[in-house]
Amino acid sequence: MRVVMFGYQTWGHRTLQALLDSEHEVVSVVTHPKSDHAYEKIWDDSVADLAEKHGVPVLLRNRPGDDELLRVLGDVAPDIIVANNWRTWLPPEIFDLPPHGTLNVHDSLLPAYAGFSPLIWALINGEKEVGVTAHRMDADLDMGDIVLQRSVPVGPRDTATDLFHRTVDLIGPIVVDALERIESGTAVWTPQDRSRASFFHKRSIEDSRIDWSWPAEDLERFVRAQSDPYPNAFTHHRGERIRIVSAAVSQGRYGGTPGRIFIREGDGVVIVAGADARSGRRHGLVVEKVRTEDGEEHAATDYFRTMGGYLTPRP
Repeated sequence: MRVVMFGYQTWGHRTLQALLDSEHEVVSVVTHPKSDHAYEKIWDDSVADLAEKHGVPVLLRNRPGDDELLRVLGDVAPDIIVANNWRTWLPPEIFDLPPHGTLNVHDSLLPAYAGFSPLIWALINGEKEVGVTAHRMDADLDMGDIVLQRSVPVGPRDTATDLFHRTVDLIGPIVVDALERIESGTAVWTPQDRSRASFFHKRSIEDSRIDWSWPAEDLERFVRAQSDPYPNAFTHHRGERIRIVSAAVSQGRYGGTPGRIFIREGDGVVIVAGADARSGRRHGLVVEKVRTEDGEEHAATDYFRTMGGYLTPRP
C-alpha cells in the first residue's frame, strides 16, 4: 500500500522505520517542528531526519489542514495514512481522504488513557498493565474502532522509562500486522466501549509537584512515574526546589504531619506521608536520592544531614 505517515518523536520514528522496512511504500511524511516543551524534548528521535535519509518528502506542520498540505496529499494519493504521536487534531478532509482512512497508533490500552502521556498517568494510577492500540481515526480523539491491541504487565518497581522501552518495542509489529489485516481484508474493527473511556491532558511541570498528604504507596509510584529522563517529581526544602530521583515505601509506620523529615531508614530518609484511606495504615516515603536545581544528585542521607524540618509543596 501507498502510505503517508503523520508522526513525531521516537514513537513516530519507530512507526516510520517499521513502514520503511515493510513492503509498503511511504510516499510522504508529515511531522512537527522541534519543540522546547519539557516533555517534548524527551525521546526526540527525528522523524524528518529518518525520512530524508530514505528520500521520502517531508512537510513540517504544527497544525494540518492548509491548502498546500491538502494538495500534496491529493497528489500522492495514499491508500492509507498511518499516524503515531501526532500532537494536534487531524480534520476529516485528511483522516478520511485515503480509501482505507487513517490508522492511528496510541500508547495506551484504549478506551482507557486517551490523550497525552498515558504511560505516566497509568503508572501514577496504579494500573497493572499498559500497551499499544491501533485504531481507525475519527472525529473524536483516540475513540475510533480498534483493529489491534497488545499489552505488557507493569512490575512492582517499573518506572515510566521501563514502560516506555517495553511499549515502544510493540509499535513496529503492531503497525505491520494491522496493515496486513487491512490490506488483506481480514481486519475486524471493534467499537470502543465509551463507558470505559478516560482522557488525560498534556502534562506540565506543575503536574510533577508532590502532595505529601498522599499515602506513601501512591507517592512511591508518583516518583517512579517521573523517572529520568522525564521531569522528576519535586518538592521544596527551605525554599529550594528539590527533585526526588528515587524512593521506597518505609518498612515501619510513621505518624505525624505529612512532609515532616523524620528519621533514617535503610539507605534513605523517611518523610511522613498521608494515611491510606483504604487500609488506614500510615507508612512513610523513604527518599533515597534527590537532585538540586543545579543538577547535582545527592544521597538523601547526605542532603538531609540534620533530621527535622518539613518538605513543602511550595517555598
